Amino acid sequence: MTAEVDELLSALPLGQKGRVVGFDLPPEYRQRLLEMGLTNGIEFEVIRFAPLGDPIDIKVRGYHLSLRKREASGVRVVRV
Repeated sequence: MTAEVDELLSALPLGQKGRVVGFDLPPEYRQRLLEMGLTNGIEFEVIRFAPLGDPIDIKVRGYHLSLRKREASGVRVVRV
């Protein structure tokens, strides 16, 4: 059995699928993401990056969610 290595959502490449394993964000940012459906254990896919890399568009729970790079840098994920 291999251990899952977590990384930051902002570091995932285009088209990569992942699963949220935790947050390193202030409570107000974390709560906002939870309310939008980005919860522990949820799977998502990186869809596109804006021309300058910010924001990042992911598909989660059947809809597209755009995250600022600083928010995505506080979301710990594992690749699936």
